Amino acid sequence: MKFSAYRLVLLLAALLCVAGCRPSTHYVTVEGSVLGTTFRIKARTTLPADEIYTEVMALDEEMKHSMSIFDETSLLSRINRGESDSLDSHLIYNILAADSVSRLSDGMYDITVKPLVEAWGFAGKEGQKTPNIDSILPLVGYRKIRIEGNRLVKDDPRIQLDFNSIGKGYMVDLIARMLERNGSENYMVTIAGSGRCRGVNEQGGKWRIGIETPYDNNFSDRDLQRIAEVTDISYTTSGNYRRFYYTPDGRKIAHTIDPVTGRSAVSRLLSATVFCDNAARADALGTMFMSLGSERAVAKARELEREGVMAYFIFATEKADGRQRDESPDDYETWASPALEKLLKR
Repeated sequence: MKFSAYRLVLLLAALLCVAGCRPSTHYVTVEGSVLGTTFRIKARTTLPADEIYTEVMALDEEMKHSMSIFDETSLLSRINRGESDSLDSHLIYNILAADSVSRLSDGMYDITVKPLVEAWGFAGKEGQKTPNIDSILPLVGYRKIRIEGNRLVKDDPRIQLDFNSIGKGYMVDLIARMLERNGSENYMVTIAGSGRCRGVNEQGGKWRIGIETPYDNNFSDRDLQRIAEVTDISYTTSGNYRRFYYTPDGRKIAHTIDPVTGRSAVSRLLSATVFCDNAARADALGTMFMSLGSERAVAKARELEREGVMAYFIFATEKADGRQRDESPDDYETWASPALEKLLKR
């Protein structure tokens, strides 16, 4: 009996040693800047925060070298200048992902809008007072580009691409995959208005996603329209309440451009929040909905319900047009996919 008890003590000691030698899992928070904006990661993981940050910075450099329109040496910048037609895996993925949304919307979402975006004073360029839209529109159209092997073929060499409407979501997907490769099953990744969550939060519940009240220049996490409690899903909020300017005659010029008319897509639809299976697609769909405008956006969202896409729209009313900070969330008109409505909290 004494020998058996001794062996039991040794066994327990060995088990405690093994347990103590395993890396502990706990929630860590990592914050910083990527793609010219902010990111935040909350994850239960064995990775230390500084190692996650290093991984994210490496992805950021990789993305900038591939897809940035602000880095003159990036592959995309060289393609836009006609100096190369070679595509890497990032560009191929995003061209194909964008093409699927372009076809879905009959061209109301389009990554060839770069000349229009610049002409209206976005994408880091000073806008023209009276852009010559008629001269630019022949260079816009998703059907005017195609992939052959690993090459981009343009109908006109002056066609230029802009992935700002899908790139942040794609970066969210890359970071999420990195966390999952390292064993994380519970996390939330956010980059500006795009994000992905999986598993549970630190309190063991679903992740809470705030939908902002869309008044001009709302950068506050406190001014929220609704909160969605979700898990295992990606999301994006698109709106014209942050990137815009007013003309001297009071017209609002927003960064969402209608690829068909070539003009700023300002409508009664102030904000579109999209939930679906990956953040790149959510990012593109959000821009698509803003281009479609209020009635067409709701109709398209109803079509996409069968694919598991959920949407939440905020519309201007006579009481609230998105210009004043003190406008009440109750003064806006809203619409939500039935499946999403069940997940919304006040």
